[in-house]
Amino acid sequence: MPAHAQPSGDPAAHPGRLRDRVALVTGGASGIGAACARRLAAEGAAVVVADLDEDGAARVAGQLTASGGTALARRVDVTDPDSVTRVVEEAAALRDGLHIAVNSAGFNGPLSPLAELPLADFDTVMRVNLYGVYHAMRCQLPAMATTGGVIVNLASIAAHAAFRGHGPYAAAKQGVLALTRTAAREYADHGIRVLSVSPGIVDTPMVASLPSSATDGLLASVPLRRTAQPTEVASLIAFLVSDDASYVTGSDHVVDGGYLAK
Repeated sequence: MPAHAQPSGDPAAHPGRLRDRVALVTGGASGIGAACARRLAAEGAAVVVADLDEDGAARVAGQLTASGGTALARRVDVTDPDSVTRVVEEAAALRDGLHIAVNSAGFNGPLSPLAELPLADFDTVMRVNLYGVYHAMRCQLPAMATTGGVIVNLASIAAHAAFRGHGPYAAAKQGVLALTRTAAREYADHGIRVLSVSPGIVDTPMVASLPSSATDGLLASVPLRRTAQPTEVASLIAFLVSDDASYVTGSDHVVDGGYLAK
């Protein structure tokens, strides 16, 4: 396949792979989260699309039901433990428990050298990107304790390589890697797998919102010479949450077009 080709990630190759499972996707209103919601629903899962953007979540859930899937839209603020608890409980009540969770909610935050970054901005980035994953997992893990399940946390190549102005975001995503590995060891005996995925440059609203100075020249360092599509990340996540990846846990999976292959 030529380097510029973009695989479709067609779920028809795995019909019904996730049938009878309930999936919760935070950050499901757009970008990678929305792509994951669509892919998991296409493979048979009942999907709770959760996002601070309630209208966006409803739009994605409506698309899924219109295509014959089962989906609910819920508002969630991942910085609020009570909000997260309510959404996880609703998801687990859909069938016989929560089977899949994709913790995709996150944002870049303001880009600034560390010494010039206001403390409040650092705190906000950490609350969303790190504490948000913690709040989610502390509810999702008990919800999976009797049935088993899979949690996939969205990290980033910023956790593996330095990018100017991304200090808080990188620190939060490093924390996500640590939480993922720890939970994978702690809950393996409960039949729960916990993994992370580190995307590179993906064609999402979050990346599009970055100033050109933050991305200029970046693609030149990507061997595949293009950004990823959200569907390509979702395809990997669909594999990881399926039984096809039943012996995979505690690991991080990079989707970066070869950027880190230096």
